[in-house]
Amino acid sequence: MEKREQRQNILKALKEHDKTRKKAKDHAFISALIKTDKYQNARTIASFLAFDFEFNTDLLIKQASKDGKIILIPKTYANRDMVFVPYHPDKLKKTNFGLMEPTNIEEAYDKKDIDLIHVPGVCFNQNGYRIGHGAGYYDRFLSDYQGNTISTVYDCQMVDFTPESHDIAVEELIIQ
Repeated sequence: MEKREQRQNILKALKEHDKTRKKAKDHAFISALIKTDKYQNARTIASFLAFDFEFNTDLLIKQASKDGKIILIPKTYANRDMVFVPYHPDKLKKTNFGLMEPTNIEEAYDKKDIDLIHVPGVCFNQNGYRIGHGAGYYDRFLSDYQGNTISTVYDCQMVDFTPESHDIAVEELIIQ
């Protein structure tokens, strides 16, 4: 099965996820995530603002803030570049894709100053390789990133596929 077809099948499954079960899994994800050494040792964490069918990243943002960590979110550009800036709920605007993105781009962090990136994805394999939404932002950003990576993955997102040469694996998967 090709990437596009796998992506479509998993997105359909995610959108059909039972809301009650999803909420329970999201709480299990955050409990597991905050116990990891990667989270415990991180001072600066990059995550993302999720679609409603993805892991509820508000849980991570609130917990990280409560734990005194700096939380960053991505700003993407048409040339497929991406930067991470501090999360400020009052400095967001909706993109053409329906996602909220930061407007405070002047506050962008250097990659070397990000301890942990919570990486999104649509599909994952057992080795941590992922199929994203198709634009390649994260693979490009992670290609020379030296910090830690982690992803929260619903069991329906686990599939078997062979990564391409430009794909970058996530170091740790938390699967529910």
